[in-house]
Amino acid sequence: MYRGSIVALITPMHPDGTLAEESLRRLVDFHVEQRTSGIVSVGTTGESATLDAREHCEVIRLTVEFAAGRLPVIAGTGANDTREAIHLTACAKAAGADAALLVTPYYNKPPQEGLYRHHKAVAEAVDIPQILYNVPGRTACDMLPETAARLAEVPNIVGIKEATGDLDRVTRLRELCGPDFALYSGDDATSCEFLLRGGDGVISVTANVAPRGMRALCDAALSGDRAGAEALDARLDGLHRKLFVQANPIPVKWAMAALGLAPTGIRLPLIWLPEDLQPAVREAMAQAGVI
Repeated sequence: MYRGSIVALITPMHPDGTLAEESLRRLVDFHVEQRTSGIVSVGTTGESATLDAREHCEVIRLTVEFAAGRLPVIAGTGANDTREAIHLTACAKAAGADAALLVTPYYNKPPQEGLYRHHKAVAEAVDIPQILYNVPGRTACDMLPETAARLAEVPNIVGIKEATGDLDRVTRLRELCGPDFALYSGDDATSCEFLLRGGDGVISVTANVAPRGMRALCDAALSGDRAGAEALDARLDGLHRKLFVQANPIPVKWAMAALGLAPTGIRLPLIWLPEDLQPAVREAMAQAGVI
């Protein structure tokens, strides 16, 4: 599977909230130029919660079209309704996505057996490589390593994005799921150590703003260069933290607009980053060397 720095791409929008197609094209080209290892399209950072099903599928289709095989595209297709998740995953396959990323069902709090049956049903319905996504801080639902191990036995479930920030889970998941099951960090602040402990990559918010830095960090960590990886991570630490001063993707969309890489659109109920928080994000961008 895919390794290294995979960007959780924003969905660029005009100030009125409509999709900014040409900006999306430029962002894909930017990440190719910056040597990002892959793109996640329409994940949490891509405002999947406020795109309707038609828009969701269209953004995936456009991202695949613009990437044109130059880097892999992983489509966010999770939902808290199994039927909807199957529909979105089928759209991703039809669009030519390389894999799908499915968040655990949010809000309805399924038990572990429900999580197992949900993801197994999607995997059996749509023949595309699928990556589980565990982010209990947003979903109020925690997929335990033992459940991930059961799902790892399903042939086209190939990895997990683990966003708890609990580094002990890296070891536990590797023990239970085996060496061929891909482990991705979903928490930028702990991603360096995650990789040094045996992870395969990071699906990163920071990579939107500092793609070359995140690529270098991942390359160092995956090669076992602890000192080099930690030095690179220290430079990016401010971004890891300040891009979450409000709910993601509020700060990262402001940062991308500040860099001239995206317009100033975001959809309610999210709002534009308040002026009093902008200096902290700008300072972190300066520390990372992107402005």
